[in-house]
This record gives sequence, structure tokens and C-alpha cells, in this order.
Amino acid sequence: MQTLNDDCVLAMALENSINRALFTLLPKLSIPQCMLTAGCLFQTVWNLRAGLAPEWGIKDYDVAYFDQDLSWEAEDEIITRVNHACAHLSVNVEVRNQARIYLWYEAKFGAAYPRLQRVTDGIDRYLISSTCLGVDVYTQALYATHGLDDLQHDQLRMNALNPQPELFRAKAASYRERWPWLTLVDA
Repeated sequence: MQTLNDDCVLAMALENSINRALFTLLPKLSIPQCMLTAGCLFQTVWNLRAGLAPEWGIKDYDVAYFDQDLSWEAEDEIITRVNHACAHLSVNVEVRNQARIYLWYEAKFGAAYPRLQRVTDGIDRYLISSTCLGVDVYTQALYATHGLDDLQHDQLRMNALNPQPELFRAKAASYRERWPWLTLVDA
């Protein structure tokens, strides 16, 4: 099994044609602290390691950014710009201002959420440690909150920075339906 490091994960992510297109398109949109995050990265890694097409089973492509303008109108304008620029890709691109998540998270997920200070704070709070990944669209630098060990070993571990057992189990079950060799780890 190939040892994962930042360069390797980035190279694998770029084997996904949608990721490559997004890394070309997103920098042109001047979105503050913009990162491609989560599933389109780690799921591409899982796909390649399983001999599947890089894009297989990826339900959406997450774009996280951080803007101090907390208005819905400002976020909607960026969502609209991204959706327009990416329409030809025929995939679901989810765009979220990490600065605004605390405004709606509790109503949607039933748990309090802190006010964040930067885009990586949101990545740090993803439910599963091995999924806390992002790539800066301007520098293509990989960010991995908990390192790459769990991703290397196909492990799904609840993120201690956002311990929500029910949501964790549901998310892990969804991943295991598509990638059944993934293992649950008790923290």
C-alpha cells in the first residue's frame, strides 16, 4: 500500500477530473480563503486505492471559504458565481461560508457550533477525523487537521473536536455502503 503524504494525496486528488477543473476555475473567482474540501479529496483517495474511477460515488464537491460578511445575500452571491462557473461540470458543488455556519448549524443538526475564525476551523470540525482535509485553491497546499494516518489505514474515527455519535455513525454508515472495507474505530 502506498504511503500517504501531502504530495501523494494532492496527486491522487488531481486524478479526479472534476477536482482538476475546480482547481482551474475557483482561483479565478476571487473567493476569500477558498478551499476544496472533504469528500472530493478523501473519496478520490479511497476510489483510487480500490481500483475504481476517481470520481466514482462522490455525491458532491465541497467548496469552503471564509468571509466576514455574514449576510445570506453575500453567501448566495458566491454560491451563484460558483454554480454558474461550474455548471458545465454537471456535478453538485456545495459552497459554504464557514463564518456563517454557527448561524444555522444548531437548528439543522441539533448541536451548538462555535463561531469560526478562519476556513480551516470548519474543516477541523468535520465529523470523522480522516475526512478533515482541504486544499487551498490558490496555493494547492493540503491541510489535514489530524494528519493522514487514519486515511492511510482506511479508518473512520469520530472527531474529538466535534463529538456527535449519532451523526458520526450515520456518516460512517453512508461511507461504508460505498467503500465497505473502511473500518470504524472507537476513540
